[in-house]
This record gives sequence, structure tokens and C-alpha cells, in this order.
Amino acid sequence: MSSELTVAKDRVVRFHYRIKDASDSELESTFDSEPLAVMQGHGNVLKGVEATLEGHCAGDHVSVTLAAEDAYGERRDDWTQRVSKKYLPKSPKLKPGMNVQLHTEQGARSVTVLKVGNKVVDVDLNHPFAGQSLTFDLEIVEVREAAPEELSHGHVHGPGGHHHG
Repeated sequence: MSSELTVAKDRVVRFHYRIKDASDSELESTFDSEPLAVMQGHGNVLKGVEATLEGHCAGDHVSVTLAAEDAYGERRDDWTQRVSKKYLPKSPKLKPGMNVQLHTEQGARSVTVLKVGNKVVDVDLNHPFAGQSLTFDLEIVEVREAAPEELSHGHVHGPGGHHHG
């Protein structure tokens, strides 16, 4: 039995991921940057990804395909909203089709710009990957015990995790 830590609730896992659509096209990847760091069992990643990571250790490569409803949900054509530009990033110049972070009371949310006015922007609230079956290729880089402060906050601090400002 290996003494290496396995991914389990309240442990920090750092991993690289690659998201591919049904036609095997890459949509997003961390393999050319810093790995993501999350606290297992706290809903910081999709449930299916969290379940796939469970029980694995550093060096493991795993993959899971999630149906749209288990990934970012089905697309809702009526899920649009008009928001003040102050809730969107100042730069770059907003254009229809851009994916940007909308600042909400619940935190940042990825939205797609539909129409840009002088003071308001119409956005699509669906996640850009909504309505798609997605494959997540995962490579576990590190598993460690969470620090007491991380446990009390329910998220990872430092590289790849949350930064308090």
C-alpha cells in the first residue's frame, strides 16, 4: 500500500485539466499554465469531476465524460439579462460573442456578450459550454492535507487557488 495521499474530502488536490467537446476539439486546458487547486468535497468543481478525482493520487491520469446536464447544464434560450457596464471588465472593448466575467453578489460568472449599448450590455447567462457533452482529461499533480485556514474557509489559498484581497 502506497503511503501517498489520495484525493479525499478536505484534502487539497492540484490538477491539470483538458476539456474536449463531443467532436474531440479542445475547449479549454491548463496543461500550458498553472494547475487548478481545489479542496475536495466542497463543490469547487463539477460533481462528476470531483467524483472522478476521488481516491486517486499524484501522477494519476483519469478521464470522465459528462452529459450536458451533469456538466454546465442545458442551454436556455431565455436566459439573458441586461446589465450595467460597471459589472463587467473595463477592458478589452466589449464586442458581441466575447466571453467575459460578470461580477455578481455570488462571485464571478462567465457570460457571453450579446449586444453592447452605451451604458448597458445584454449578456447570455448560459455558461459558454452549456448544452454540450464534455470530456475532462485530468492529471493529478499534487494531493496534500488542507491547512486549518483553508478548511475554515472551504477553499484553497495560494497558487491555483483563491486569493483574498
